[in-house]
Amino acid sequence: MSETQTGVRVELAREGAANVATGFPVLDHLVGELAAAARFKLSLEVAPGSADEAVGAAGRALGASLAGLLASNAGVGWSLVPADEALATAALERDVVPRLVTNVDFSDQRVGGLATDVASRFLEELARAAGLNLHVRLVEGTDPQHVLAAIFKAVGAALGQACRPVPDSREDS
Repeated sequence: MSETQTGVRVELAREGAANVATGFPVLDHLVGELAAAARFKLSLEVAPGSADEAVGAAGRALGASLAGLLASNAGVGWSLVPADEALATAALERDVVPRLVTNVDFSDQRVGGLATDVASRFLEELARAAGLNLHVRLVEGTDPQHVLAAIFKAVGAALGQACRPVPDSREDS
C-alpha cells in the first residue's frame, strides 16, 4: 500500500471553520464538525484513494499537525456534547503510549457509503499521530449519523480545549 498524499493546516481561532476534501462527503462533514467544535481553522486535503487509506491518512495528518499545539499548551481536554438524540463524551491527554479507548462499535453499519467504523479508524490514527490517550464514550443514541456527529463534536471540543494555552496564574497576582 502506498502512502496517501495529504495536506493539512490547523490554526486556533475564535470560530471553527473547515475546508475538507477527502473524496468522501461523510468524512468531510465529520471532520468539519470536529473543527467547528474545536474552534480550529482547518484545511485538510487527501489525495483520492480507497476509503480506508483516506480515513487513515486524514487522521494521521490531523494528529501530526496537532502534536505541537498539544505539547506546548494544556495537552488535556474533555467534553460532553449532544447531536440530536445522541450524546457523547471525550477525554484526552498527551501520553507516551497513544491509544483509543471507546465503547462504540458500528463496524457492521454504513453511513454515506462508508462503514461507520470510519470513526474508529480516523480516531485511532489521530490519537497515534498526536500522541494521545483518547477515551470516547457514547452515553446515548441509536441513529448512526447522530452518534458519529456527537462523537466527532466531542473529540473536537476536547482537542480545542487541550490545544489552547493555559492561563498563567502568576499573571493574576
